[in-house]
Amino acid sequence: MASTQSDRAADRSVRRRIIWPATLAAVLLLVLAGLTLAVRTTPLPLDSAALTWVLAHRVPWATTVAVAVTTTGSGLPAYVLAALAGVIARPRRLWIGMVVAELALLAGEGVRLLLATWRHRPRPPMGLWLADANGHSFPSGHTTTSALVAALLCTALARRFGGRRRLALQLVCVAWAVAVGLTRVYLAVHWMTDVLGGWLLAGGLTLLTSAVVLARRPDQRMLPV
Repeated sequence: MASTQSDRAADRSVRRRIIWPATLAAVLLLVLAGLTLAVRTTPLPLDSAALTWVLAHRVPWATTVAVAVTTTGSGLPAYVLAALAGVIARPRRLWIGMVVAELALLAGEGVRLLLATWRHRPRPPMGLWLADANGHSFPSGHTTTSALVAALLCTALARRFGGRRRLALQLVCVAWAVAVGLTRVYLAVHWMTDVLGGWLLAGGLTLLTSAVVLARRPDQRMLPV
């Protein structure tokens, strides 16, 4: 009996540690959206500074790398990676893991689309673009998608591996998602605050989902690390 009560207390403690940062991410996301809405078509100081720096440091080889990296952060490559996360998490029931991972990514994309439609933020001037882009600017779609996929991969890796191998693989996933987000600014198809918004949205959704899953099934390891 005492052990059960102790386990329940530990579960509640874990959920609280997840919910607080999830709430913080949501608040910061709304504040950021509010700031971009308040200034309307005028970029925030961070946006102007980031774009100015990028324009002064563009080089052909970096542009080639940025275009290659950014293409992996959305569309077919992203959904293939999400499916891979499902395979890693559920090797004995591949189709279940794949379906769950794809649905999770689609749900996150749905939330992003609602936010982008509400915000209706314009992108940087088209004359500066080094890649094709469409839709509204905030939050960045490529950034949100790649961060959600990285979260799925990190969660799957946490279920299958341990120790340094797990940490190394998770760091690779996180580094990839960060790189995708930064390429959107380098290619001038997004403002820096669009990218920050994408990271906040993906992080908040990941933490919230982890809290919900832990509340229903405390024995499941859903956190990325």
